[in-house]
Amino acid sequence: MDIQGKTIVITGAAQGLGQAMAIQLAKSGAALALVDLNESKLDETAALCEQAGGQATCLTANVASEQEVINLFQDIQSQCGPLHGLINNAGITRDALLVKAKNNKVINRMSLESWQAVIDVNLTAVFLCTREAASQMIENKTPGVIINIASISKDGNVGQTNYTASKAGVAAMTVTWAKELARYNIRVGGIAPGFIATEMTQTMKAEALERVEKSIPLQKMGQPEDIAKTAQFILENDYFTGRIIGCDGGLRL
Repeated sequence: MDIQGKTIVITGAAQGLGQAMAIQLAKSGAALALVDLNESKLDETAALCEQAGGQATCLTANVASEQEVINLFQDIQSQCGPLHGLINNAGITRDALLVKAKNNKVINRMSLESWQAVIDVNLTAVFLCTREAASQMIENKTPGVIINIASISKDGNVGQTNYTASKAGVAAMTVTWAKELARYNIRVGGIAPGFIATEMTQTMKAEALERVEKSIPLQKMGQPEDIAKTAQFILENDYFTGRIIGCDGGLRL
C-alpha cells in the first residue's frame, strides 16, 4: 500500500512507540488519526508529524470502552475520510508475580484488578478497534492494513502473567484475522518488540537495564524508530499478512 495521503489510525500515539510510528509514517505523507487519553502529549505528537510532512488529527478515547471505540471510529470517518490502516499500539503493564511467598507463606498475589486492567487495554481494546476498523473497510470497499503490537513476552515472562496473556492473545488474533479478512483485501500483521528504549523501559533501575542489555545478542536496546520502520514495511508490503515480526536484537525470552 502506498501510504501517501492514506488515513492511518494509531492508538497510544502520545509517546513512545506510538509517537515514533506516527512520525515515521508522516515522513511518507500519511494522514494520521492519533488516539490517546493524554491530550497535551498527543498535541506534541501531532506537531511533530506535521513538521515531518504529514497530516494529523488528534482524538481522545478510552480504547477499552466499547461505546467510546464505536464513537471514535465514527468520528475518524467523518473527520478524516475512509480508513486505510490501523496500528493497535496502546498498552499498559501491571507487573507482579502470580503468587509471592516467603518461608512458604504467601505474602502477595496478583490482584484481579491488575489482571483485568491489562487485559482490557492490551487485548480487549485491540479486538474493539480492529472490529470497528475492519467493518469500515469492508463497507467502504477500501483495502486496508491492520498492525497489532504484540511483545517478545508473548511466549511467557516471569512477573507478567497478565501482560504475557494479553500479548499472546494479540498474536493469535493477528493470525486469525489475517485468515478471516483476506477475502476483503485487508491484511493483518503484528510486531513483537523486544526491549525498546521508551518511557516504559526507562523506569527500570539502572542495574536492571544493564543486565537486559548484556542479555541481548546485539548488546543494546532497540530504538522506537526500529519498530516504526517495521510498521512501515508491513503497511507497504502487499504480500505480507498473518505473521508476527520479532524485532528484539536476537533476544528470545
